[in-house]
Amino acid sequence: SKLSPPPPSAAGLVGQRVVGDINACCRSCGVCERGGDLARNHCPRRTVLGILGRNGTYAQFLCLPVHNLHVVPDSIPDEIAVLVEPLAAACRIVEQRIVDPSVEPPQRVCVLGDGKLGLLIAAVLGRQGLQHRPVIFGRHQEKMDKVSDVVDTALSETSSTPEHEHKYDVCVDATGSPQGLSQAQALLRPMGTLVLKSTCAAGAGFNAAPFVIDELKVVGSRCGPFPAALELLRSAQPPLELRSFVTGSFPLSRAEEALALAAAKGSLKVQLMCADAQAA
Repeated sequence: SKLSPPPPSAAGLVGQRVVGDINACCRSCGVCERGGDLARNHCPRRTVLGILGRNGTYAQFLCLPVHNLHVVPDSIPDEIAVLVEPLAAACRIVEQRIVDPSVEPPQRVCVLGDGKLGLLIAAVLGRQGLQHRPVIFGRHQEKMDKVSDVVDTALSETSSTPEHEHKYDVCVDATGSPQGLSQAQALLRPMGTLVLKSTCAAGAGFNAAPFVIDELKVVGSRCGPFPAALELLRSAQPPLELRSFVTGSFPLSRAEEALALAAAKGSLKVQLMCADAQAA
């Protein structure tokens, strides 16, 4: 992997709508030079918007390197553009070449978890041209229906049935729960690949034996490429419609109401809009 070309000048971005990659790498250390853009999450000198060494979006002012800024096409409204970051995290799995439609025999892929990230991962993987439609396992059929145009859906309790047990080459865990590990292990074929999107601790009761016996590969997957996410929003086929992922939009003056809705069961994405006129 190589570092992407130098960014445009800051002056050329003035007045344009942009989204910003939250990881600001130095682009000059050994990790950046050897790993290129693929290693942007691992620069030892990196700062992270709102997390490490940089103010987040609720500060009065924030800054990012010009290289982290990506122009939003006119066809993408603000309320959808703010989903670029989690969509990019879903695209990271493709960037890591874990899922590949050219692999023989064709891969069987599944996703665990029907939260916002799990649904976005399913939406991305379902558009990769895989011979077998991916399957998403979750607890809420109404949520999974949002991506049923490109993936098959199944309730979580069916994952241990003969139809699914040890049938998948790649399983993406986006459950946010330690139980996702054991569920994924039961779904994977021997020598399959478990992609971890959950950062929860496994706990003292974690049993590593099945992972060793079945020689499973465990791959972590974090933040992903903003350009790929923007391109999906611009031109994906079938079109990637994310409006149903936004549970509500509120002006800052209604922040407490927005937080209450965000905490409610079933909420996917609640937005606080800086410009009151844009709030629904």
